[in-house]
Amino acid sequence: MKLAEGATVIGRSVTIQGDVTGKEDVYVDGVVEGTIALPENRLTVGPNAQVRADVKAREVIIHGFVEGNVLALGRIELRETAVVKGDLRAERLSIEENASMEGRVELVESAQPEPAAQPDRTGIESSAQDDAAKGSAESAGLFQP
Repeated sequence: MKLAEGATVIGRSVTIQGDVTGKEDVYVDGVVEGTIALPENRLTVGPNAQVRADVKAREVIIHGFVEGNVLALGRIELRETAVVKGDLRAERLSIEENASMEGRVELVESAQPEPAAQPDRTGIESSAQDDAAKGSAESAGLFQP
């Protein structure tokens, strides 16, 4: 397992009780109890980790134990040794064989702005457009009695 260059490492012998926030990737292989908020970065939960926290990150990769809700703005990956007890919410989800998960899963579309409604500049009412489309379909033999 390769760590991202510049990632902060919370080692096996480290226990954190409270809130973890930051603006860089974090690799946890110890114990974290509380919350983890890395909305612009990746959280990797190592195989020895015991995380009892609600998590919000851009991307979450889980190899170890997580008890709490996980929200990823991008993707969540549950690797083979992952054990998760909590709800998952992400744009994309990947679950390897033998990973364990207990909770709900919600996959959401990315937060793209909705296109603005285009004004009708033709001056043709929609019912006239519908009638024209229907007439074309009928003339093509699609609506035969």
